[in-house]
Order: sequence, then structure tokens, then C-alpha cells
Amino acid sequence: MNRNSIRRATTCCLTAAVVLTSSSFVSNAAVSAGAGNLISATETQVNMEEKGNSSTAGVSGAIAKSLGKESKDDSKEVVQNEAPKSEYDDIAIAQVDDYVNVRSAAGEDGEVLGKLYNNSACTVLGTEGDWYKIHSGDVEGYIKAEFLVLGDAELAKSVGRRVADVKTDTLNVRADATTDAELLGQVPEGEELSVVEEKDGWVKVAIEEGDGWVSSEFVETSTHYVVAESKEAEEARLKKEEEERRAAEEAARAATQRSSQRSSGSSSSSGSSGSSAPSRSYAPPSGGNGQAVANYACQFVGNPYVYGGTSLTNGADCSGFVMSVYAAFGVGLPHSSSALAGVGYAVSQDAMQPGDIVCYSGHVGIYVGNNTIVHASTEATGIKYTSPANYRTIVAVRRIF
Repeated sequence: MNRNSIRRATTCCLTAAVVLTSSSFVSNAAVSAGAGNLISATETQVNMEEKGNSSTAGVSGAIAKSLGKESKDDSKEVVQNEAPKSEYDDIAIAQVDDYVNVRSAAGEDGEVLGKLYNNSACTVLGTEGDWYKIHSGDVEGYIKAEFLVLGDAELAKSVGRRVADVKTDTLNVRADATTDAELLGQVPEGEELSVVEEKDGWVKVAIEEGDGWVSSEFVETSTHYVVAESKEAEEARLKKEEEERRAAEEAARAATQRSSQRSSGSSSSSGSSGSSAPSRSYAPPSGGNGQAVANYACQFVGNPYVYGGTSLTNGADCSGFVMSVYAAFGVGLPHSSSALAGVGYAVSQDAMQPGDIVCYSGHVGIYVGNNTIVHASTEATGIKYTSPANYRTIVAVRRIF
């Protein structure tokens, strides 16, 4: 990344070297609910008009390699300096109660262009008085410097998520960084795994079987941060979420109707995604809400895990299990744990309800209540219960019903 100049500005609390950068800004914004409302212990009291009081959760985006964009402002006091020592030098992290407004000009009378949520990231392009010019997501504008922490590598690392995208048909995950090491598990192409460590052409990733190593040749690594949301994007998101809620209500009504028809016309007890094992029988789905989904899914505990499988009785992998459970309720879902992190609409971890889809690095399950998920875990354990639900880091929680 080329960095040509920095701008110096003194705020009421902070003197910071602000880095100008000419690299491309990459962001694939996606809705994410439940963004934390953490407050820095040294946070300056935030003006209520700037901070906002929305309970709407943040918007997450993948910012691969950099958060930079060439500055176009004409701020004064430009000083030449050597290139920054770290990729984090020009990254600033919002530290506010909920969000801070991004404005069109360096002043509180500037038009509100979007929102930068707590613990979300931006690139600082320049300074004007005690305001930073920033770029984040699809928003470029101004934020008062006191609401951002600039160049803090540890903070940036703590709020960012390093990921590895699988670029081969079947990725072997091994116990050590060598092709001779024990095979821990396999991951299909297109999955997104959390990175634990990187060294010498190998990447340590988190999967259901544990942390293991993959060759960097077969994955593409990047860092995901929370980024700003423009007014237009927020309006589109809220509209989409409302449409999804209405669709979920219609699907629930249809599932309830099908359940009633089955109850009155048949006593069949076979599973919906595969022939039933001879020694067991299964009740058909009953109802059309999240609890009904959870109840239905729990019947299959003890059945086998099969990589790539979708049969609730004869074997499914984690995403195949979730897909087939919801298929019984007339809902079509993708056969991919990463893709399932984008279905329905997002909810926070503390608001999880039975039937919610809980997504982890390379894994997914269904929340059944009482801090427990049901999931197709591994070949060794099959379909089982796990508690607590956050036994591994939760990447997303999605609600269909």
C-alpha cells in the first residue's frame, strides 16, 4: 500500500498522525445484527445528536487487505513523513455507545450521510479542525475525532475478524502444519473459516473438530471489520428485513396449515429428508414457528453425520441438517454454513429463540432454547446437543420464523 503523506491535527483530547493512502477500498457490506454496544473506559461524553440512540444493530462488511482510499479534501497543514510501520496506522475504530453520524462537512450542521457503529472501522483520509475525513463501507464524510481511536493495532485486531475463504473443492484440515499430519476434518469450497494463526505457508483455522492447519495455497485470507452504513443502505436493509419477516410469517402459516392437513389425513411418521431407519420413527413437522422447527430437529439426535449429506435419518453434515430441517417446513435454504449466515434476518446472541440458525466458523446448528443447539457435529458424534450455544465463537445468528 502506498502512503504519500499525513495530516496532523490537534483535537481537544488527541494529537494524531493521519495517514493519506492511495490504495483501493474494498468492502462487501452485509447486514449483521447484535453488534456490541461496548463503551471505552476513557470514552469522551458523546453529544447526543451526534451519537444517536438507535437500537438498530451494526452492518458488517468484509474489508479485504485495506480500508484505504485516496483523499480528495484540501485540509491544511499537510506534512511529508515516512510510510507507516503498520497496516493499522490509518485505521480508526469508533468508540461510542451505539453509533456516530458521518456528515457531509466538518461540522454538526453537515448533512448526515450514514452511521458508523461502535467498534466499526474506517480509514482516515485527512483532518479538518477537530474532525476526521473518513471512508468506510460505501460512506465518505466527516466524524469528530473524539469519537474515533486511530492507529491502535490491538484494538483494530480485537474488533476485526481474520478469515480464510476456501478455494478448492475439498479442503483438508490437519492437526499440524504438514501434509503428513493427521486429518482433522474436511471443508467444502466456498466456506469461510476464522483464522487462528498464520505461518510459513500454512493457516490455522477453526472448524468443528478443533483448530487445524491448511495450506495457504488453497485459501484466500482477508480481514473483516464492521463498516459504516449509508442512509440509503440502511433504508434498503430495513425494507429487506421487513419483507423477510412477512415472508417468514407466510411460511409459518403455510407450515401450520400443512401440519393440520397431515394430522387430519395421515399418521405417517417418516422423516422428510431421507428414509427412516427401521428401528426409529419420526413425527412430521407440527406448527409453523421457531419452536416447531426446534422440536422437529431434536428428533434426529443420535443419527449419523455424513460429509455432504442431507438425510436427517441416514446422515447429514451440519448445513445439510439445517437445510433439511427447514425444508420440512417449506423453506428452501442453501447447503453451506457460510451461506446460511446470510439467510433470513439477523438477531443478536442475547435475543436467540428456538429455531434460530446459529453460525460458527465452518459450522452451523439450530438453537433449541436453554442455551443449547442441536447440530450435525462430526463423524465421531453425529447429530447431537451442545451447550452452551457459544461453546465456540458465534459468527452470526439468523432467524427464519
